[in-house]
Amino acid sequence: MATAQNNLSDYNASEVPSGKGLRIALVVSEWNAAITEGLCRGAEETLLAHEVAPEDISRISVPGSFELVYGCNTAQQKADAVIAIGSVIQGETKHFDFVCQGVTQGIVQLNLNAAVPVIFCVLTDNTLEQAQARSGGKHGNKGVEAAVAALKMAALNRL
Repeated sequence: MATAQNNLSDYNASEVPSGKGLRIALVVSEWNAAITEGLCRGAEETLLAHEVAPEDISRISVPGSFELVYGCNTAQQKADAVIAIGSVIQGETKHFDFVCQGVTQGIVQLNLNAAVPVIFCVLTDNTLEQAQARSGGKHGNKGVEAAVAALKMAALNRL
């Protein structure tokens, strides 16, 4: 498992561009809220640490991870970068596979069809414990990693 050797919260802050003047949208799934709220908190704290003004961070809540694509498409209209935050945990049916595939392909399409980057911060874990470990637990916080990626990708449009 790739995360086992890396902490998702570890990064070199000097390599992250300033977020001053950037508008960042967090599109957050309400499903598995205990996980997605931790991811959102990690992303928001990281954005603030890199000079994104609180009023330039917006949040859109959507019912589940599948709805992230629509929410991100909407958010692209008024943001410099969008972070899709969700958590899909394996269950007893194939629903997990369909949701994960749909969200992944949807976010790929958004990135190909618009000038505003959408960052994939959707955990696709086998167990709740794995999701907890990646949303502020022993493996760090994927939200931190996503915020860093959002700042780096938004900086591409400043060139």
